[in-house]
Amino acid sequence: MDALPAVLGAAALLLLLVVTARLLLARRNRSPRTGPLSLLVVAGSGGHTTEILRLLSCLSQSYSPRHYIFADSDKMSEDKIRTFEQKSAETYSNSQFTLNRIPRCREVCQSWSSSVLTALYSILYSFPLTFRLNPDLILCNGPGTCVPVCISALLLEILALKKVIIVYVESICRVETLSLSGKILYYFSDYFIVQWPALKEKYPKSVYLGRIV
Repeated sequence: MDALPAVLGAAALLLLLVVTARLLLARRNRSPRTGPLSLLVVAGSGGHTTEILRLLSCLSQSYSPRHYIFADSDKMSEDKIRTFEQKSAETYSNSQFTLNRIPRCREVCQSWSSSVLTALYSILYSFPLTFRLNPDLILCNGPGTCVPVCISALLLEILALKKVIIVYVESICRVETLSLSGKILYYFSDYFIVQWPALKEKYPKSVYLGRIV
């Protein structure tokens, strides 16, 4: 019974992403044809990568290729992603993914004043990378690394280069308050998903799907 809310939440998220995929395909293709959607996934240290990989396990191969972005010093996330994709390749022989690294916005214990410069550098580094990867959809769940990537996607839209759908899923650990990344991207994401009803009450734009990881 304890797993039921997570299953229902994951199913609801999957339905949301499927609807988003159909909207993107309808916008991208004038002729009535279907095709895979390029997915950009932002991973992060701690439990962020574990949670995002659980979400990915619910998705079909229609979201391909999968482009992963993580901090250049985050070896643990890289190892987890490689293991996940190796298992995926056992089921889907045509599984495609790339691994991409960007500088951290802020290191642990780094001063806030100096983090402004590192954040700007991370954005400048992320923009050409995001442009090159050319994703249709970004999926992230709270690591600081996702902020420069999502800002880069917004710049692509501002410059009329491409509209990228941003789906932000707040971590299950956030019960009553948003993470710093969540507080920033709440105003810019296309879909902002929370996993606790208290957050839905505080942030009406958010979508509450229950526990999904």
